[in-house]
This record gives sequence, structure tokens and C-alpha cells, in this order.
Amino acid sequence: MITLLLVAVLAMAGWAAWQVYVPVTPPANASLLLHSGYSTRRIASELKQAGAIRSELAFRLWHRLHRKMSLKAGEYRFDRPATVVEVHDRIVRGDICFHVVTIPEGYTIFDIAKLIEESGLGTAQDFLQVVRTHTQLIADLAPEAQSLEGYLFPNTYEFTRTQSLEEMAAEMVHQFRLVAQQEGLSSGVHRMVTMASIVEKETAVPEERPLVASVYYNRLRRRMLLGADPTVIYAELLTGTYTGSLHHADLSVESPYNTYRFAGLPPGPIGNPGQSSLAAAMHPAATKFLYFVSDGNGHHRFARSLEEHNRNVAAYRHARDPH
Repeated sequence: MITLLLVAVLAMAGWAAWQVYVPVTPPANASLLLHSGYSTRRIASELKQAGAIRSELAFRLWHRLHRKMSLKAGEYRFDRPATVVEVHDRIVRGDICFHVVTIPEGYTIFDIAKLIEESGLGTAQDFLQVVRTHTQLIADLAPEAQSLEGYLFPNTYEFTRTQSLEEMAAEMVHQFRLVAQQEGLSSGVHRMVTMASIVEKETAVPEERPLVASVYYNRLRRRMLLGADPTVIYAELLTGTYTGSLHHADLSVESPYNTYRFAGLPPGPIGNPGQSSLAAAMHPAATKFLYFVSDGNGHHRFARSLEEHNRNVAAYRHARDPH
């Protein structure tokens, strides 16, 4: 009996050692999302289904021996062989994987929604619903805001799949607040961000942004129409009619965002501007410029009169088609 008992104990010890210390090779690209509130039993079951461990019982027993260590929620990716001990340690450390989302300057809510969906963090439609309904996130600074357009600050973010879309949007708005504070932007926020979003769309050259801002402020002072192409594009993005290029007929679209038909600034931002565009909107250059046109080399030519502007347009057309 003693011999049988000893053999049984040794067999159990061998089994336990094999289950705990022999690495398991997970399937390719195995990942697991552990939500807050999962029990140890649920976590062990999820790990077994994902192919990260060999035995649920072994994982639970190991955790019972280390029950003072809490298991962290999050998304875990298993891409190499690991023992139960190593898997347990990863979850105790919270060694979760992040989804990096980089938002370039000038991206609209539609662009950002697409990025969110491509990163596997949620659907574009759900994200758009959040940014259209959670204006309370910016209401103290911009009570006129009808969405979070303009306030989702361009930056590189690390999100997890345990975060809600509301939390992701709030993180982007928080980053906007930090930059606005750095720039001293505390009054007339919605107007400034709207102007900055137009400037952002008009030029990618930082040193030109104060000049572009001066053109639009000069037009506003003279009660001229802004006549900004990017606002027309945004009007069509809102209705889902933008085809990827702007035509003369589009300039008559019936929308308050059409600055060829409606005076003043549009009702809100047409994208999410970066810091240099916000600074340009707050501190435009002191000029008498009323017009600008591309020079064909990534920059613009500025003009004080329509005659000068027409010459610049002719030069641009000649540069594009010298024949």
C-alpha cells in the first residue's frame, strides 16, 4: 500500500510539474481578452480555449498557491511558448497589449472612426455615434459644439480593447485640453478651433499657417465670403455625397458649411487641427492678404488684390501645364 501510495504521489507530482513547467506552444496569433470581474475559473477556461495553457486545473492550483497576487484584466497576446508560471506572471503584471492609433493633423471624425475600426477597437459607426452625442466632454470650453469634431486632438494613442469608445474619445479631448492650456486658449474656443481647422486643411506648411489665418480674418473683417474649399468638402462629407474631388457645381451645395454661399465661419470645425494651426488661429500674421493659391510645389502665393491673385493663378496653371 505504501509503495502504491508513493507511486501515486510521484505520478501526481510528475503530472503537476509537466502541466506547470513544460511550455505550451500557442496557436499562431493567439490572443485573449480578459474583462474586469472574471473569476479565476473563467480566466483559466479562457486561457485553455486560447491554447495558452495545457490544464485549467493546473492554472487554478498555481494561482491558489499565489492567491495574494491579483489577475489583471486586459488583452493578452500569446506569440511564443510559455509555461503556466510564465502565463500566470504575465497576467499578474498586467502585461497587456495595446493598439497604437496615430491620428494625423487635420483628420476628421470620419477619418478617426475608420482608424478606430481598422485597429479592431470598435466599429466606425459606433465611434461616430459617440463623438456626436458626447459633447458634454467639451461643453465647458465650447458650449456651441454640436459634436467633438475639432476636439479629438491629433496624436499617437495607445488604447486597449477593454476601454470603451467613450473613454477613447475622452482621452483625445483631454489631450486637446492640455494643448489648449499650453497655448492659453480659454475664450472664444469654438471660433478659434473652427478657424484652426480650416487653416489646417489649407496648408501643410507650418510657417504658412499664420499667413493663411490672416487671409481669412481679413476676409471676415471686410465681410467677404471665406470661400474655403475644405468647408465645402466637409459639407459633403456630412451628407455622404463627397466623391473624392471638388467640382464647380459643388460650390452651390446648400449647407451652412459652404463658405461660398454663407457668410462668416461655418458652424463648427471641419477637422481636428494640430497645435501649430491652433497657434496660427490665435496669432495670425499681420498682413493685407485676401487671396492665396498653390504654387505647385507644396507652398502658396499670397495676394492683396484680385488682379495680383489672378496673375498667381495663371502662373500656377502654367506651372501645371506649360504647353
